[in-house]
Amino acid sequence: MAIRSGKASQRREELRKQFWPEDDAWTGENEKGWFMAARTLPLILALLGEKAISGTLDPTKVYVDLLARHIDGGVVEMVHEGEHAYAAGYVGTRGIRTWQERMKILEKTGFIKTKRIGNHGKYVLLVHPTSAVQKLRDAGKVSDQWWDAYRERQIQTKEMSYNDRMSLSDNVIDLEAARAATKAS
Repeated sequence: MAIRSGKASQRREELRKQFWPEDDAWTGENEKGWFMAARTLPLILALLGEKAISGTLDPTKVYVDLLARHIDGGVVEMVHEGEHAYAAGYVGTRGIRTWQERMKILEKTGFIKTKRIGNHGKYVLLVHPTSAVQKLRDAGKVSDQWWDAYRERQIQTKEMSYNDRMSLSDNVIDLEAARAATKAS
């Protein structure tokens, strides 16, 4: 196993060797079959599970399944709904219907957008969680207590705020417009 550089990483490696020398630790190194997620994900799941956001239907297991199926580009190519329902823990005759109800909540709350193509295909766009959370905040659905914890975690993990993301995207658009103008002249 490769040891990461940095004093903090070395200290954690020493702790692991000291306290769990025989255990197979999840390091994420040299792994396939895992997905990237925001370090604010636990807070986002807690928010999605709140009654003020989702009522009595908790969509968090469906959201995690979508995140786990995402490869890149923000788009999830859906397979059979029954497979998604089962992966999210919904089995039996009502499994697909229960899953569909949670998908509608994720779309209503702004965390996903869906596109059905004919009778066979369905695609899901994973909306950047920072944007979805900001829209819920602007709508008055996010408590100050939760918001403060979320923003603190974003700062700790160096995750961009919504305003930072929008400033960055404005700069990219400005740069693209400048390049197009240069090519036109």
